[in-house]
Amino acid sequence: MAKIQELSDILADQIAAGEVVERPASVVKELVENAIDAGSSRIDILLAESGLKMIRVIDNGSGIEGSQVETAFKRHATSKITSRADLFRVGTLGFRGEALPSIASIADVKMTSSTAEGPGQFVHYRGGELIEHREAQSRQGTDITVSDLFFNTPARLKYLKSLATELSKITDIINRIALSYPEIAFSLQNDERQLMRTSGQGNVQQVLANIYGTHNAQKMLDIHGESVDFRIDGYVSLPEFTRANRSYITILVNGRYIKNFHISKAIIEGYGSKLMVGRYPVAVINIQTDPLLVDVNVHPSKLEVRISEENALTELISKTIFDRLADQNLIPDAVDNLKKKRISKPAGEQLDLTETVLSGSFGKGKDTPTESAAVEGDDSAAALHPSVAATKPIIISTRQDLQSDRIAEFKEKYADSTTPVTKNENTEGEEKTPSTSRFPALTYIGQMHGTYLFAEADDGLYIIDQHAAQERINYEYYRVQIGQVSDDQQDLLVPIYLDYSTTDTLRVKEKQSVLEACGLYLEEFGRNTFIVRHHPTWFKKGQEEDTVKEMVDYVLNDRNMTVAKFREATAIMMSCKRAIKANHHLDDLQAKQLLKDLAKVENPFNCPHGRPVLVHFSTTDMEKMFKRIQDPHNTNLIDEDLWYNY
Repeated sequence: MAKIQELSDILADQIAAGEVVERPASVVKELVENAIDAGSSRIDILLAESGLKMIRVIDNGSGIEGSQVETAFKRHATSKITSRADLFRVGTLGFRGEALPSIASIADVKMTSSTAEGPGQFVHYRGGELIEHREAQSRQGTDITVSDLFFNTPARLKYLKSLATELSKITDIINRIALSYPEIAFSLQNDERQLMRTSGQGNVQQVLANIYGTHNAQKMLDIHGESVDFRIDGYVSLPEFTRANRSYITILVNGRYIKNFHISKAIIEGYGSKLMVGRYPVAVINIQTDPLLVDVNVHPSKLEVRISEENALTELISKTIFDRLADQNLIPDAVDNLKKKRISKPAGEQLDLTETVLSGSFGKGKDTPTESAAVEGDDSAAALHPSVAATKPIIISTRQDLQSDRIAEFKEKYADSTTPVTKNENTEGEEKTPSTSRFPALTYIGQMHGTYLFAEADDGLYIIDQHAAQERINYEYYRVQIGQVSDDQQDLLVPIYLDYSTTDTLRVKEKQSVLEACGLYLEEFGRNTFIVRHHPTWFKKGQEEDTVKEMVDYVLNDRNMTVAKFREATAIMMSCKRAIKANHHLDDLQAKQLLKDLAKVENPFNCPHGRPVLVHFSTTDMEKMFKRIQDPHNTNLIDEDLWYNY
């Protein structure tokens, strides 16, 4: 048997680095978090070759005293906790004391730090060994440079992806930290090219405009919620502004960016049926709670935490988002839906913050519309960059041009856009309009292809998907009917027999109470067989067996199925089964009744699967399509002379 021996400090640090430092983004995260804990108001991140060659972080924080500079590079050396009790009330981003020694063991690290008193200190570590320590001239704060990352761990170096991928990971981390600390001015450069810069004015709206673009940030609503243990605030996108995965959901707990599946799921559930299937919102949720309720000592990366009363937190988030979206007009603009051309800035390029962020003119500058559904195919978590569309300038040649329809349209369009994000509070003396005002008063015109209904209102033309409309009407009907379990049952002349495997049988027995809560009663008929003798009266005739099987499948496919979730899924299924299909022609009375019923539902904008029920062509859109409002021509001097001569 081999002899048991204690590992050297350098080897132990290199082993620890395997968990703490996975890629250049991990180094940036740890160094920036240290700068935040030091009380910095400005943090600059400079990269060379996406951090593989060099990472430099400069801050104006409190700095490190000269006698403690070498101690900071020892394992489990930290100033953020001092006792066991502090471990359960961690109020800083870092606390483990592993970052600096782990980084120094696999890279070349040079650090200059100074406090407000005395000279600064310079240290140089390479591969975990101290090369140099001396006094140096330095302003207050810390300047740390990490070079030749993974030079002594070639296996980890080969694992790294392309430069673009590594840069995107770093950008993603800095974006999320900037959302968490809007009061800190961040700047990020790679190969002397600026990728991001925030003002540090404490305005989350400005940071959102920096990351997503001004136009997209205008499609985000502020939310506020509070319970006994938690207080949440942040911004969520309208259902028309979505992405193809969950990576654009940012969750912050006491200023710390974390990943939590249950909270992400709660955010999505807050939208209900307003989201398209396979689409996910853009959200920034800041959760404030007592540090005693949060265990951050789960993993060295500190991206995972344990939250006490997590169920209460998820319910608060879902309810807050649901209530915030309840009074919003969610009818998409048809012209935006039809736009195909998308003009995006190169990856990493941000808005001109000189005109938007630093000036505080969020939503007042150039409005650069993008497609409502966001950029398809840009699904990486780090691709949080704005898409900016080009607009034609308005050319003024004479005084009479100031009275043109183009100018009038411009004034009307941007008159209300000065308020970038809708506030939840009503202004003083302003009464809140009822939710029914969200839906226009529609007058039926006709039907196309037995699928779409045309209706007009004061503000333009509306096109309604008749299947989606009746699906929504049916859904809200069945949602009530399924919740009201009645003793009235329809007996079957021929019972339905259901055969399952032993594993599925045990699972069905476990969730039998969930099925009974919706009026479906299964009797055991043999070892792995169930029999259904009657069913609820709201089952569609001729589809009883299929409906029963689908309801049981819901239970089998979701181990965490609850009564509420089961009723929701069943209501969606029944609403789709009984909805009008495409190519089904309606007479005038049926079409008018459908529009009348649609106006009465709680959410007339989306079907239960998230598809839009209706789209809107404004009067202005129609005038543009028929050239009643013409775009100005870009003319040169010769053309202008010819025009005046004409």
